[in-house]
Amino acid sequence: MEYVELARAESERGELVLRERRPEGGTPALELRANGAFVMDTLEVSTERALATAALGLVDPPRAVVVGGLGLGFTMHEVLADSRVETCAVVEIEEALVGWMRDGTVPHGPALLADERVRIVVADIAVALAEAAPATYDLVLLDVDNGPGYLVHEGNARLYEEPLLRAAHRTLRPGGALAIWSAAEAPELADSLAAVFGDVEALPLDVLLQGRDERYWVYVARTGQENSAR
Repeated sequence: MEYVELARAESERGELVLRERRPEGGTPALELRANGAFVMDTLEVSTERALATAALGLVDPPRAVVVGGLGLGFTMHEVLADSRVETCAVVEIEEALVGWMRDGTVPHGPALLADERVRIVVADIAVALAEAAPATYDLVLLDVDNGPGYLVHEGNARLYEEPLLRAAHRTLRPGGALAIWSAAEAPELADSLAAVFGDVEALPLDVLLQGRDERYWVYVARTGQENSAR
């Protein structure tokens, strides 16, 4: 296996690396790593897309969507594939990653960001949700790291706790939904979501990742038709 580093950046959260993985006789893939931990690649993207499709199927119409975490753009791509979506705000804390998507270091990035419905916000998703006006979004999608059990940054633990979940609930319109990607089953997250939303569903996603059978999860919580800050 050969690895070719394409870009590297340092921030207060640590190191972010974009590299190309070149298996002998296999398909090359871009790979994103944060502080040495695998975040995602361009070969197995079904679960990033499933995060969007699972939530998009619950809300009609999903006019306004916010995606927490840009990654390599595949969740955003699935959101934009839905013609009902009028605006898609993507909140990404790593400015370097946004730059790699914009300048073509990630080859498919410029085309995705050229969609007039996209608005990129370089910020902490927790801050962005706390500052958002009530009943702003139909969908909130969170894919900022590997879930509550496999944090890329310890500070991300708060993203799966009740105060942040309540902030997300407040930003949702009646009948809206919050969907969260997780690398492993997370019963404590389900409990926290249930405490805030009441209506929670855990969706298992079986994938083949670099020759290994893996099971990821998407947790979906829906607001009632009478949505109010709790």
